[in-house]
Amino acid sequence: MTPEARLAAAANILDNLDYDRPVDSQLKAWARRNRYAGSGDRRAIADRVYTVLRRKRSSALYSGGTSGRALVLGSLISSDGLSTAAILDLCNGPYGLEPLNESEQISLSAGSAYKTDAEKLDWPEWLYPQAVSAFGDTVADELHAMRQRAPIDLRVNSLCATPQQAITSLAEEGVIADPLELSAKALRVASGTPILNTEAYRSGAVELQDAASQAVADYAQPEPGQNVLDFCAGAGGKTLALAALMDDRGTLIAHDIDPRRMSDLPIRAERARATIIRQAQKSDLIENSFDRVLVDAPCSGSGSWRRDPIGKWRLTPEKLDALVKAQRDALSAAATYVRPGGTLTYATCSVLPLENDEQVAWFCAQNPVFKLEVSRALWPSRDKCDGFFMARFRRQN
Repeated sequence: MTPEARLAAAANILDNLDYDRPVDSQLKAWARRNRYAGSGDRRAIADRVYTVLRRKRSSALYSGGTSGRALVLGSLISSDGLSTAAILDLCNGPYGLEPLNESEQISLSAGSAYKTDAEKLDWPEWLYPQAVSAFGDTVADELHAMRQRAPIDLRVNSLCATPQQAITSLAEEGVIADPLELSAKALRVASGTPILNTEAYRSGAVELQDAASQAVADYAQPEPGQNVLDFCAGAGGKTLALAALMDDRGTLIAHDIDPRRMSDLPIRAERARATIIRQAQKSDLIENSFDRVLVDAPCSGSGSWRRDPIGKWRLTPEKLDALVKAQRDALSAAATYVRPGGTLTYATCSVLPLENDEQVAWFCAQNPVFKLEVSRALWPSRDKCDGFFMARFRRQN
C-alpha cells in the first residue's frame, strides 16, 4: 500500500470506530477483511489510528472537522508537523485520500487557535481540573507525554532467567534491551520490536509489562512462603510478577469479579514456570488469612491512555463516579482478607486524585485498623512510564 492509501484506510477505520470496544480488536477485524494489507501496512495504519486518538482534539482543530478524513488530515499537522503543501501532495496519489477542497485548505493553512489548555493538550475539558490537581505546574509536560507513543517494557521472569541472561538472549536476535531503574527486573526495547517472536519471550524469560506495573508488584512486597492474594487479578500480569517475587514458593491466589478475565492465566503461568498460582472465587477466600493482599482496582486507565487512547474519550463523569464506588467496594472487600500484621496494597493505572489520594483518605477514615505506610504516584513525563498510583497499608490488629 502507498502512504496515501494507508492514510485513507486509517480514515475509514476512524469513521467506523466503536468507542465502546477495544481499538486493537477492531484493527485486527479490519486486517482480516483486507488481507491485501501487509504487516508493514497494518502497523502504519494502526499507528495513524492511535496517533489520531491520542491527539483527537488538536487534530480536529487543525482540520476543522471530526470525520475520519478530517482527523487524519489534522494529525498530519498536530503530530507530524507537515505543511499544507506537503499534505496536498499526500492527497493526490492513487487509492488515497481525495484532493483537499478549498475549505480544508483554508482550515489546514490557518494554524491552531486553541481556546483552552485542555484543547491544546488533547485532554477532555471536564477532566482538566483533575489533571491540574494531579500535576500542578508540570501539567503541560505530563499531558504532552500522554500524547506520545508509549514505550515497550519487558519484565524479566526470574523463574526462568536473570536480567543479564535475558539481555544476552535478546541481543542474539538483534534486540537491544536496556535496564530501567524503576524496577529491578525491568527492561526497555525500541518501539515496534517484535518481542513475541523472540526466544526470550517464547521461553518465558520475559513478559511484556510496563515498568510502572512491575513497580506495583514490587510495592506489595510479597515474600517466598507467604500467603498472597491478588484480589483484582484481571489477565494476571501482576499475578505472574508476584509469583516470581515469591520465588514460586508459598500460596498465591488469583481472584477477579469476572473470572473470564483470567482465562489465559493458566497458559501464561505454565510458560512462566509459576506453579503456585491458584484461581479462586470470592466464596472460597478465607478472611484474615493473607499476609499480602494486592488490589489493582478497576479505574479510568488515565495513566495508560497513550496505550488505550480511546478510553480518554469514552470516560464520562457518570462512569468515573461508578469507578470510584467500585474502587471503594473492592478496597473494603479486600481488607477483610488481610491478617493482623499483614499489608494491603492499593493500585490504579490512573493519574486522577479522585481515584488515588482521595481514595486513600477515604479508606483510612473508614478503616482505622489500617495505617498508611507509604504511597507513590508515577507519571509519564517525570518517571518515563505509564501513570500509576500505589499505596500500602498495614493492618494493626
